[in-house]
Amino acid sequence: MGGAVSAGEDNDELIDNLKEAQYIRTDLVEQAFRAIDRADYYLEEFKENAYKDLAWKHGNIHLSAPCIYSEVMEALDLQPGLSFLNLGSGTGYLSSMVGLILGPFGVNHGVELHSDVIEYAKQKLDFFIRTSDSFDKFDFCEPSFVTGNCLEISPDCCQYDRVYCGAGVQKEHEEYMKNLLKVGGILVMPLEEKLTKITRTGPSAWETKKILAVSFAPLVQPCHSESGKSRLVQLPMLWEKLRI
Repeated sequence: MGGAVSAGEDNDELIDNLKEAQYIRTDLVEQAFRAIDRADYYLEEFKENAYKDLAWKHGNIHLSAPCIYSEVMEALDLQPGLSFLNLGSGTGYLSSMVGLILGPFGVNHGVELHSDVIEYAKQKLDFFIRTSDSFDKFDFCEPSFVTGNCLEISPDCCQYDRVYCGAGVQKEHEEYMKNLLKVGGILVMPLEEKLTKITRTGPSAWETKKILAVSFAPLVQPCHSESGKSRLVQLPMLWEKLRI
């Protein structure tokens, strides 16, 4: 999926092209995309493809096309201080961009199935914090990643203001995903081959908007242990914050 805009010579030119094509439409999203160089999340031998509007996959490592991430970031309607859950957090590229907007009072959690990808994401996060000029220009909400299947999140988990799922969600898991949201929250996920935005308008009320056609690999179904029980994913504590 991708190829909607021309390739750039560097990160800024890629962002210019995404803006011109109306994939990036708001200043906050533009600033986050410019602050983090997409090429930093590629393996060295593949960096020549970093500024093309194409997805990239190598083993378990995967990055969606820039046009997809742009639509996701815009649809999430991010604001400082919100809580965010990234299901299938991968390289941490999206979570780090989100963290630039959430600021110091936000919450930024990710769940990733593959432990080797978690290690890759932690390395990339450390590199960004140590080397990027952008890190000093933002109040950063550092992402926290846990290993596990996002369909096995502990039922006593707190709900979030914003949730994104980076894999195709089967229809039978739609309610599970929606229940991760607080009232007033926004969920963005691929559902029935459409990138879909769902807003929780009440305890049992929802508004759904189809954004664009997409092709994502489907969610991996949980593997039960020999005892027949699933391994529940325990997310970090989500401290509810007083909003004055």
